[in-house]
Amino acid sequence: MVALSPMQEALCTQSTWDFTNLSALFINTSLKPGSEISNTQGLMDISAEIMRRQGVTVSTIRAADHEIAPGVWPDMTDHGWERDDWPAIFEQVMAADILVLGTPIWLGEKSSICTRVIERLYGNSGQLNKDGQYAFYGRVGGCLVTGNEDGIKHCAMNILYSLQHLGYTIPPQADAGWIGEAGPGPSYLDDGSGGPENDFTNRNTTFMTWNVLHLARMMSEAGGFPVHGNQRSLWDAGCRFDAPNPEYR
Repeated sequence: MVALSPMQEALCTQSTWDFTNLSALFINTSLKPGSEISNTQGLMDISAEIMRRQGVTVSTIRAADHEIAPGVWPDMTDHGWERDDWPAIFEQVMAADILVLGTPIWLGEKSSICTRVIERLYGNSGQLNKDGQYAFYGRVGGCLVTGNEDGIKHCAMNILYSLQHLGYTIPPQADAGWIGEAGPGPSYLDDGSGGPENDFTNRNTTFMTWNVLHLARMMSEAGGFPVHGNQRSLWDAGCRFDAPNPEYR
């Protein structure tokens, strides 16, 4: 069991909200395979543990352990690649109410694997849900970032913009992260780093987690994102919702 701070423990115990019908998927886009320790995973585990304490069904994917072909189509084996693990991952994405992307920082940017995951999400974003909206409508997104020097806000800005552009709904304070001092200093899980004890990181990680939970619960209770003015299926059929139609003037 992942150790939570006393405040995180108290918040879990005091909660009167019911999140037991929700599911969350954490995709770790570290460059390291699952056989190696990931500092990004260390931070993601805190958020995932809070969710598990609330009865949320939580799944985690280490993207580096999968062959995710480059491209922006749902299945890249239809476009020249011999293998593509993305379609199976996408099934887990669609089964989750919440998607949290975790990334390390390299050269001030999110990882190349994170970029590829977002590109593949983009490849599915034109699909429609049962209401004729884009596929990711009604789902909630967040992100967690680790690294040295600077870049948390820059990475979060890019990731959260990308998720909302694809159809995810983003709550307040939907990002958190930890960075060590400038230079080749200790990483989040290294002895003496101060990462797991950092109050600022713990606070923001806690806020991010509870905010995605609250918004996902609201979405679930509402039956998804409201349907009006955002249905691609009706737009393609000629409906213009409340927009003026010059043909009747």
